[in-house]
Amino acid sequence: MPVTFTQHTLEKLEILLKAIDYKVRYEKGNFKTGACLLEAHKVIVVNKFSNLESKINALAEILQNMEADEALFDEKQKQFYYLLKQTTLKL
Repeated sequence: MPVTFTQHTLEKLEILLKAIDYKVRYEKGNFKTGACLLEAHKVIVVNKFSNLESKINALAEILQNMEADEALFDEKQKQFYYLLKQTTLKL
């Protein structure tokens, strides 16, 4: 099942990141990609001028490439996280 590009999906990604203590901020900047990850501070800065699909792709890609402590997720969040790990994003 592919990830849908809706506001609800973006919110689910933000909730997953919040559960593992990452802050998501939307700011303007000279990003070549949709987001910038500041690992030392657990902050993800997303280009606020990106379209919804780009924002979702950026956050999903970051989540796919990190090893999250799944114990911090509830059951629905775990299911969504596993779905993300198995999904190939169209960038």
